[in-house]
Amino acid sequence: MLKGSKLAIVRKIQPIAIHGQVSLDLYFGEADDPDGPVAVARVGAEAVPRDLEPGDKVRLHYVLGVVTAVTKE
Repeated sequence: MLKGSKLAIVRKIQPIAIHGQVSLDLYFGEADDPDGPVAVARVGAEAVPRDLEPGDKVRLHYVLGVVTAVTKE
């Protein structure tokens, strides 16, 4: 996907710090197939809602195939 968004369900959120910069590994599944395969996206903590929890339905925003932001649905 060059630019766009899609719905997903959060499975797990794993904080990770690299050289002091906090990012989140966001594990998610397709909204249409909650028991399907799990994918992961590394996103800056500033691009994710603070109250995000596993099980939340979200919209993943993509640019050039990379998740750049996450919003709650």
